[in-house]
Amino acid sequence: MLHHVEIYVSDLDRAIAFWTPFMERLGYEAERWSAGINYLASEQDPYICLLEAPAQYAAAGYHRRRVGLNHLALRARSRQLVDELRDWVKASGYTLLYDERYPYATAPDYYALYCEDPDRIKLEVVAPDPA
Repeated sequence: MLHHVEIYVSDLDRAIAFWTPFMERLGYEAERWSAGINYLASEQDPYICLLEAPAQYAAAGYHRRRVGLNHLALRARSRQLVDELRDWVKASGYTLLYDERYPYATAPDYYALYCEDPDRIKLEVVAPDPA
């Protein structure tokens, strides 16, 4: 079972300004520590950790089409929450992906939001299937 995902960011404070409200809306709690921040849903679930990359590596930047992480996909409790997250991303000036086809950008019955964090790390938030 997955324990955690650790992600280097170019500027930790700038990343926290995006990730904390984003993850809190999904039910994660932010836990700041000396070198980074963790986002936890519960003690048993995998968590996401952000660390600031050393300057010599941060300068190269991130691109999801290079070898490594393509994107993170997270579950939302409802379609309404996906919509609220989309509104927050848009109002906050962050990048929405495939927005012209929202909420079914990749499949007819797949309700999801796609966006990028300040380092252009792609995030996907998937709504549960309607009951």
